[in-house]
Amino acid sequence: MTDSHPKAPNSNPQSGNADPANGGPAPGNPESGTTHAGSAHAGSTHTGATFASQAYAAAAQDSARQEGAGHDAASSTAGQAEDGAPGTDALAAAEAEKAEMKDKLLRTLADMENLRRRTEKEVADARAYAVTAFARDMLTVADNIHRALDAVPAEARAQMDDALKALIEGIELTERDLMKSMERHGVRKLAPEGGKFDPNLHQAMFEVPDPSVPSGQVVQVVQDGYVIGERVLRPAMVGVAKGGPKPAPAAQGNGGSDSAA
Repeated sequence: MTDSHPKAPNSNPQSGNADPANGGPAPGNPESGTTHAGSAHAGSTHTGATFASQAYAAAAQDSARQEGAGHDAASSTAGQAEDGAPGTDALAAAEAEKAEMKDKLLRTLADMENLRRRTEKEVADARAYAVTAFARDMLTVADNIHRALDAVPAEARAQMDDALKALIEGIELTERDLMKSMERHGVRKLAPEGGKFDPNLHQAMFEVPDPSVPSGQVVQVVQDGYVIGERVLRPAMVGVAKGGPKPAPAAQGNGGSDSAA
């Protein structure tokens, strides 16, 4: 008896009668369905593993990139710090060198100013005292002329004839010209008689007891003295009074006046 109902396609993948058009195995190869399913499963597993490997590799690269960026930033900061330290040291060294050079410059200017003043003073002294030795030698000539005139008393001059009077006048004129010439070169004659004794300009030869004049006053000149500029060329030899009235005492202060009252 023939079955009147048609048979439905076998949906069992393990069945060898599955229709190849429906995804089943080909006829005559009952194991092909199982093999295809295994291949699909293996491909899916391989794809997942590959994706996981790629994701892990990308994550590792991102981490390495971040670590590299951090290291670069740290290196850059350290480099800037290292670059900043030499710059600061160089600036400090430049400031120290500037201060040192300024100090040297000021010292040099001060030394040059002192040298200029000292040179000017030496030049002035050289001009003023260049004839010191010559002037000292000429003092002997002046002394001899003065002694020659003093050797002729006034009474003898009154009794002289015109020729001797002219000779005396010529000697006096020579003495005056000599004194003027010496004064033009800074040599001056001292006139201490009647003044107070000055140990810087005078040389006391003797004391003269004379109560009529103050003690310490020059009463006689033995030899004239001379100065050149501000220096003593020769001190005057003088006689000083002794035994005269003492100089008045200095006025007392307010304390002494009050106590006396």
